Amino acid sequence: MRNILYIVTFFTLTPLTLAVTLFTSSALSKYDTKQSIELIEPQTNNLNALASPKYGTQVYAALPSSTGQVQGAATAADARAEIIRQYLANYKSPLEPYSAEVVAVSEKYGLDFRLLVAIAQQESNLCKKIPESSYNCWGWGIHERGTLKFDSYPEALETVASGLKEDYIDRGYVTPEQIMKKYTPSSPGSWAAGVNQFLGQME
Repeated sequence: MRNILYIVTFFTLTPLTLAVTLFTSSALSKYDTKQSIELIEPQTNNLNALASPKYGTQVYAALPSSTGQVQGAATAADARAEIIRQYLANYKSPLEPYSAEVVAVSEKYGLDFRLLVAIAQQESNLCKKIPESSYNCWGWGIHERGTLKFDSYPEALETVASGLKEDYIDRGYVTPEQIMKKYTPSSPGSWAAGVNQFLGQME
């Protein structure tokens, strides 16, 4: 009688236990999958946000500007000297080694850095047609008794630049046309036209 009771209990509880186990496993499996999706999606979004920071140009804009201004000024001066050097080299001018001096003296007296070279091109084909050992590429100080001579190109650059500033620019002779009226008053306009042309070639 006891054996029969054990057998009946076994065959009753075993299927019930299996059914409960299968149901529980199935429910837990669905719950875990849902939870995994919910957890993964926010993590993925966070990773995308970290992988694509939006810094833009503000990082560079925030840098101190004082150093940049000094470097920018130096770069501009270097570029002007190189423009002059290449122009003079193209015409095989003896003034080429003094390209930096041309820019420096022009800046000192507030002149367009191209003006001295443009006038030298108009007056002497960039120092190739001047009185021997005069270093006077600008026809500066020419008169009936002769031509003004300098001891060197740097001395000539200094004298001509300061003269243009004091005798022309400061007195309202600013454009090539205005300068021509005093520099070479007999010119019908070709002097200013030539200077303007040479200025344009150095832009």
